Amino acid sequence: MSDQTPLTHFDAQGATRMVDVSDKERTERLAVAAGEVRMQPETFQLIMNRQLSKGDVLEVARIAGIMAAKRVDMLIPLCHQLNLSSVKIAFEPDAGCHSIGIVARVRTYGQTGVEMEALTAVSVAALTIYDMCKAVDRGMEMGRIRLLEKAGGKSGHFVAAP
Repeated sequence: MSDQTPLTHFDAQGATRMVDVSDKERTERLAVAAGEVRMQPETFQLIMNRQLSKGDVLEVARIAGIMAAKRVDMLIPLCHQLNLSSVKIAFEPDAGCHSIGIVARVRTYGQTGVEMEALTAVSVAALTIYDMCKAVDRGMEMGRIRLLEKAGGKSGHFVAAP
């Protein structure tokens, strides 16, 4: 890590601070994050067939992910409040693995990136799937939450290795 940018949430004396972005250029910002929820085959079928009594699991999880992206500044210390242009949540069911992939795509035009918003959207969508299905499958696993892509700003374009 010694060749990389130093951590910016600490000043020269080591005190915690919110990064001042007032002098940063406003640019189009994009972040794409992904994760997954693995479950029992029966749980997967209940979700896909919309047979859970709590409602349409994926649509509730989509709304939860969008809402979470809009409130990252209230969840994670030192994150800036952002005016998001777009939050899209997609689900990628995999019947062979009994899993549901989650992809969040977040955009803004601003002075700081939206990586935390995309990652939080995926995390909360996964937690919502768990919450809605826990009565039938407490062994579900949430994981592989990661940043796939980031664009905009001084640090440039990042695409995760496959």
